[in-house]
Amino acid sequence: MKYYLGVDAGGSKTYTLIVDEQGTIVGKGDSGNGNHQTGYETAKRNIRESVEMALAQAELKREDIEFAYFGLAGADREADYEILRPMIAELGFPRHEINCDTVIALRAGTDRPYGVVLICGTGTNSAGVNPQGEFYQCGGFNYMFGDFGGGGSLCVETFRSVIRAWDGREQPTLLTQLLLDDLGYDNVQTMFNDYLDQGMRPPIRVAKLLFQAAGQGDEVAIAVLRHQGEELGKSAKAVIHRLKMEGDSFDVVLAGSIVTRGEGNFVHAYIEQAVKEAAPGATIAKLQVEPVVGAVWLAAEASGIALPEPMYARLSMVREYSLA
Repeated sequence: MKYYLGVDAGGSKTYTLIVDEQGTIVGKGDSGNGNHQTGYETAKRNIRESVEMALAQAELKREDIEFAYFGLAGADREADYEILRPMIAELGFPRHEINCDTVIALRAGTDRPYGVVLICGTGTNSAGVNPQGEFYQCGGFNYMFGDFGGGGSLCVETFRSVIRAWDGREQPTLLTQLLLDDLGYDNVQTMFNDYLDQGMRPPIRVAKLLFQAAGQGDEVAIAVLRHQGEELGKSAKAVIHRLKMEGDSFDVVLAGSIVTRGEGNFVHAYIEQAVKEAAPGATIAKLQVEPVVGAVWLAAEASGIALPEPMYARLSMVREYSLA
């Protein structure tokens, strides 16, 4: 029996999955942030921990793995790969490959070998592969380098909107009470002082409050989510135009918690509008499986075989990663 290992190392979590050639899951592992750009030693430790957990559960050694494929947040430039290649090589898998996490999300979200992917989870990123096999990545760095949004920024937008409503620079918003309840404060003044005095940053989870408020018609929350959708739409357009895919039919895969779990159409509507303007034949496809599944499929294909149908069929049903 042959075994394949896939890793999805993101900005807040790292998942590992080991399957056999029939697509039976034999081992899982999970840990925290796997992005070396926000902490090399932390990412290295978390990736190793996730991999070791999966191997132990599967009762396998590294030599038993036919191929290991790593989708890594922060694998954006050659300078990153110079750091990541030796990091992953130290794990000891005889046959392995690393790539940006955008690639595994794209593979998990479409049955075609080409397409576009928009990631909006902790941060944002976008990339695409055209029918000729050319790859282009747009963004994936930070606000200073052109990006906007993702949960890591939207939590700040939520907090900032409440402060601006409180001090009179913004209209009243339902986000105020939602945020106070979530963070455990009685009033904005106390929250303001505490966060300012302690140099704190709001937790990423409060980004979900934007969708709750928007669902109740809150104009402030709707405006923030519209901005997020428009920015993702611009990224999609940039990838489509750079790869000359305007006349092609392909999937635009949406990955990451903000665009896959966020309620309503507050973000999606603006992505769809931008995509249709750039490539009328494109279809929006919300990622239905965990991106780590894409890493496993790529591991099988990188080993030199066509993806086995049983492996595709079984893993297509992995809707949410769980150690249960």
